Amino acid sequence: MGKTREKNLTIPCVKKILEELGEENLDQFQRRVLDYASKFSKVDAKTAEMLVEKLVGEYGLDEAEAVQIVNCMPSSVEELRVFLGGGRKIIEASKLEAMVKLLNEHRLK
Repeated sequence: MGKTREKNLTIPCVKKILEELGEENLDQFQRRVLDYASKFSKVDAKTAEMLVEKLVGEYGLDEAEAVQIVNCMPSSVEELRVFLGGGRKIIEASKLEAMVKLLNEHRLK
């Protein structure tokens, strides 16, 4: 059996992958996942990838943290802190505010 690779995906990226497969080619479980992803995507897939890259590259977050932040798109510093290790990770308030501003600029209306 071959090796399996694991990758963190944002909800918008999952939506894009399933849409590209075509709904007629999806099984029942995949259709449910597509329905969920359609309802809960807060940005498009391209924007989600860009946001994850910025959160990892510019702000030093782990990829898993960045993916969860993009999936939930917190709109305040208090909400953002929930995703940052329960206080184990100390990040300057100005960086947190900049992250929230970045997310708010790209949020779907």
